[in-house]
Amino acid sequence: MTDLLLQSYFPLFLWTGMGLFLMRLLPVSLPRFLGRSLYWVGVPLEILALARQTDFSAQVGLAPLLTIGTLITGLLIAWLTLQVLFPIPVPHQEDVASPPLSGLLSEPISEPIGDPLSDPTRRGSFLIASVLGNTGFVGLAIAPSFVAPEYLGWLICYSVTQNVIGTYGMGVFIASYYGRKPTHSVWAQIRDVLSVPSLWAFTLGFLTRSVPLPEVFESGLTASVWVVIPAALLLMGMRLRQLQGWKSIRLALIPTLIKTIALPGLLGLVTLLIGLPADARLALVLMAGMPSAFAGLILAEEYEIDRTLIASSILLTTIISLVIIPVWLALL
Repeated sequence: MTDLLLQSYFPLFLWTGMGLFLMRLLPVSLPRFLGRSLYWVGVPLEILALARQTDFSAQVGLAPLLTIGTLITGLLIAWLTLQVLFPIPVPHQEDVASPPLSGLLSEPISEPIGDPLSDPTRRGSFLIASVLGNTGFVGLAIAPSFVAPEYLGWLICYSVTQNVIGTYGMGVFIASYYGRKPTHSVWAQIRDVLSVPSLWAFTLGFLTRSVPLPEVFESGLTASVWVVIPAALLLMGMRLRQLQGWKSIRLALIPTLIKTIALPGLLGLVTLLIGLPADARLALVLMAGMPSAFAGLILAEEYEIDRTLIASSILLTTIISLVIIPVWLALL
């Protein structure tokens, strides 16, 4: 089991390590350019290929419904955690009346005063890191080795539902709400979600499954996956290079616990109570416990939410998953 896990994680270590090293030599602006390129081109190509190649008619069961339920539950747990443990302080009257500091300082304040999670961009990253999992790059690379072939459809359904409803639906809504030029207009968030290229790519791929394409085009779609995954891992390595030790890591502890222990544990309990077969339970729990999504970094680059917290969560959840996945295998 250990050899299989290490073999599955080898590309992660390789490309992330290259990103860590190359960040010393590359322009500082490259991570943002890479992240936006993945958002607008790379990931949509991957989802288009997945949508065309997946036989959704063969996917049965409660996988999509349970996936959506897990996403909503995770968001609720993370939001309540923020409200209880990290409430936004109410400014005093004298603070409101004070002149803005931005005109008196030569440089903008990079760190929020007081509780670091009072910064909206970090609260958005906290929610995304707690809920969205890497079901595509890591999940579909590891989980099939431990699940009976007849239940592979559950893994694919979880991954597709998570990406379409979770990452590029719920994730975009959260990033838009807490990110650049924050607005509390619901219509603005809906507009951002509807303009996500990955959703249009999925729709196009789903509707054209029965339409044969030239072999060169089909081969190109398949090959794009092997470019997108290394690029996403390189981006993570570049952002990990910018972490500042414990100061950066400590903010990711709670999202890590929610993502790798709370959500898969609750899902495992629910699937046990409703009487799902053991392999179906294992498939769903493994996918729910995958590390925080690399796509969170892509959303962070596009919507300018806190990158450090998401990168730290990816690092911690990846390390913990190496230990917790064998635990789920033993329990289920």
